[in-house]
Amino acid sequence: MDIPQKYKQYTEKKISFGIILLIILFLSAVYALCVGDYRLTVNQVVDALIGNGTGNAELVIWNMRLPRVFAAIIAGMSLAVAGAVMQCILRNPLASPFTMGISHGAMFGASLAIILFSAGGAESTGRIFVNNPYSITIFAFLGALIGVFVILLLAKLRGLSPEAMILAGVAMSSLFTASTMLIQYFADDLQLAAMVYWTFGDLGRPLWDEIYIMVAIMIPALLYFIYRRWDYNALEAGEETAKSLGVNTERTRLIGMFIASLLTAVNVAFLGIIGFIGLICPHIVRIFIGGDYRFLIPISALFGAVLLLIADTIARTIISPIVLPVGILTSFMGAPMFLYLIIRMYKR
Repeated sequence: MDIPQKYKQYTEKKISFGIILLIILFLSAVYALCVGDYRLTVNQVVDALIGNGTGNAELVIWNMRLPRVFAAIIAGMSLAVAGAVMQCILRNPLASPFTMGISHGAMFGASLAIILFSAGGAESTGRIFVNNPYSITIFAFLGALIGVFVILLLAKLRGLSPEAMILAGVAMSSLFTASTMLIQYFADDLQLAAMVYWTFGDLGRPLWDEIYIMVAIMIPALLYFIYRRWDYNALEAGEETAKSLGVNTERTRLIGMFIASLLTAVNVAFLGIIGFIGLICPHIVRIFIGGDYRFLIPISALFGAVLLLIADTIARTIISPIVLPVGILTSFMGAPMFLYLIIRMYKR
């Protein structure tokens, strides 16, 4: 078999896997719109989406379920892509927004915004609200950047190994968790309820205004990472190889971590901490299609969207009418994968 034919099969396999994920994502979204306390048929969902549904169906679809589905898709794509890029530029398979302490830094920033500017809180009915999404996003981003800056600074000054960088991330997570607890100690009851509930990770909070902000951040970030796909492939071959191919490794690493932090911060600001999506999705995708970042980045985004949407649907229905925060389910899924990766690294 000639080389062009082999390359064609190489790409067709990956494109086919992406198409399968798109179909699964579409079917999962339709199913998520149908199930819940107020069950709907597919015809009722379609009628509501085109404006011909009944009052109750349109209210449920447009005000409750559709924002939740979009939040799952956007957050899943953002966290999975951020994890894939971080694993490349930090050269560590355990790197992710959650394990590196970026999510916890963003949580600290969001909590600080809640208590300083009354940017969010909880109503007596139990609903968590955000009345100033911009301040929460900015503070969450600044909190995430603190963790990134400390880790990158230590890596540059002390030449930390990939394993040591993960330990530094764990230390930063502990520091941010303690700082968040200190803020919670001085918060009033409603602010405390908002901050504690924020740590669970829930997709039922954002309204359409927050969805628009998440989309506005996610799309340019995803396009940038796809644009830099060849740089990430070069980095996979090693630092010296990448430099010999003309890649500015320091700038690529800095900008990549900066944008990954922004993606994480926006999601934490509106959804809370959703752990391990950024860790497990890139690894599962690598099993099926390999580590070519031309395909790994977009397909990881699709897989992250599918995984988080399915996890949230299960969280909504497994003990209905009680709705579990999706962050609990993702942590249950991610912990075994994290242990597996540690064992595999130790064997190597």
